Amino acid sequence: MALLDIRQRIGWLFTAVVLAQLVLISAQVTTRTGVPMLEVVVFGAVAEMQRLATSVIVGSRDAWQTYLSLQQVRAENERLRAQMGDLQIQLQRERALAQESRTLQALLDLREQTPLATIPAVVIAGGASPDFRTLTIDKGTGQGVESDMAVVAPAGVVGRVITPTGRAAKVQLLIDRNAAVAGLVERTRAQGLVVGTGGDRLRMEYVPGTADIRVGDQVVTSGIDGIYPKGFLIGQIESVQRGAGDYTNVVVRPAVELSALEAVLVVSPAHGARGEGQE
Repeated sequence: MALLDIRQRIGWLFTAVVLAQLVLISAQVTTRTGVPMLEVVVFGAVAEMQRLATSVIVGSRDAWQTYLSLQQVRAENERLRAQMGDLQIQLQRERALAQESRTLQALLDLREQTPLATIPAVVIAGGASPDFRTLTIDKGTGQGVESDMAVVAPAGVVGRVITPTGRAAKVQLLIDRNAAVAGLVERTRAQGLVVGTGGDRLRMEYVPGTADIRVGDQVVTSGIDGIYPKGFLIGQIESVQRGAGDYTNVVVRPAVELSALEAVLVVSPAHGARGEGQE
């Protein structure tokens, strides 16, 4: 081991001596421009180290700036996303207000066009049971609403009041299976009884088999039942089936989209002219 250590030390010493000689020779040798070779070599080595250091610094600075830019872009995207959400909510509110305005305007037009005494009301709830098709309005006996008052909308007949309270009332919809209204075909004046089915369609019964009725005919109230005023639209005939007897099975599609009602008019049972103080 001692011999090996001595050889290694001699080898390192020899290497150091050779490098020292090279350095001395380089210091004495000059280039064509008169600059010592050693200075050229040292300058080149230092320049490369400076180049490497500069590249590392510039790369790190560019990476940091890129990171900051990405953070700014991310923050801007979040801000724009939140702003877009606010705008969408505002647009939905504007659409709802516009639809409500159109509904109220149509109701006002209907009230102005009809000579009947009416009470405007807002729908505040729908029926909880599918077996009884009803809705609740925000007007009751305190505002003059009574049982068996007809309820209409700009599109046509809605139903009748069945349970009024002081500040609200329950309305039986025309599609309820226990509801009925005297109707007639507007084109030919053929009469019948329009009854609810509990679903989304009506059925017109007791129509003579010889009556002139067609798919697409309008069915309106005849007024002979004492509840619904004459001439209000009930719906449109959707299908006609001739029976073996004296009557025809007639299916009627309601004129009013009852599931989307927001406001209605309650008609007084006497169907009289509108009073001056009627609200």
